[in-house]
Amino acid sequence: MLTRSDDLDILLTVVDTGGFSAAAELLGIQVARVSRSVTKIEQQLGVTILNRTTRRVDVTDEGRQFIEAVRNGLQLLQQAEHDLICRGDLPKGRLSVNAASPFVFHQLVPLMHEFRTAYPDIELEITSNEGYVDLLEKHTDVAIRIGKLSDSTMHARALGNSLLYLVATPEYLAKRGIPKQTCELNYHDLIGFSEPKILNNWPLKGGYVAEPTMRSSNGETLRQLVLAGHGIGCLSGFMVNKDLAEGRLVAVLESEKLVNTGREQINAVYYKSSSVARRISAFIDFIQPKLTL
Repeated sequence: MLTRSDDLDILLTVVDTGGFSAAAELLGIQVARVSRSVTKIEQQLGVTILNRTTRRVDVTDEGRQFIEAVRNGLQLLQQAEHDLICRGDLPKGRLSVNAASPFVFHQLVPLMHEFRTAYPDIELEITSNEGYVDLLEKHTDVAIRIGKLSDSTMHARALGNSLLYLVATPEYLAKRGIPKQTCELNYHDLIGFSEPKILNNWPLKGGYVAEPTMRSSNGETLRQLVLAGHGIGCLSGFMVNKDLAEGRLVAVLESEKLVNTGREQINAVYYKSSSVARRISAFIDFIQPKLTL
């Protein structure tokens, strides 16, 4: 018996999110549905893919090879579907996309020339908003959301994870010193968010709530303040990976940093509608492999 592709999608989501509950929340389905899909796959294969404990799931050695093959196979399937669409009638009409302005600047804008070439009949509208957006109220077709999702009434597709970094310029660190322990941040100038304040909970062991000396509600403004040498900020990799690679910024306290906090998650969320489904799929399928998270 062949395994259904939606069961395989569920399995990959469990692996990527690290748990059944997290996968169910991301996909907007019941945990029992997630468990049934994974169990069905294992029974069909006669192999244990995931080791379950009360706190986490781990991929077995046999499962790791299977997961890699499934991921590659589904990517080939998505590419085949994309190629088929490209050979037929291209999707056309208005598509409204919303994302935080740093994501728009650093991830979407660089892809738009290629996207417009591939889909010339999609009338793309990109809006930016630093807070939560009600898709229906704002007439938005798809929104890019950063962090753990809480709204299960919408469909979601995981775009990947973007690590958080505590960063400063080499010049600032040469002048003020490189913090070796979390407590040493109290002697530095910190750049943080005015809203939402929860983003000033920095992902450090033992927890750390930054008290910024300079604040903004806009992540790109924070990046510019850090680049100007005003202090240390906590920013997503999709904003600063290039700055780090080219030496404009330096990451500090890497040994104290926590990962898999939920804030690293990047998702595309949308309401399914037959009138815009092809446009949404075309957009997400196009950007996902090209993002530099």
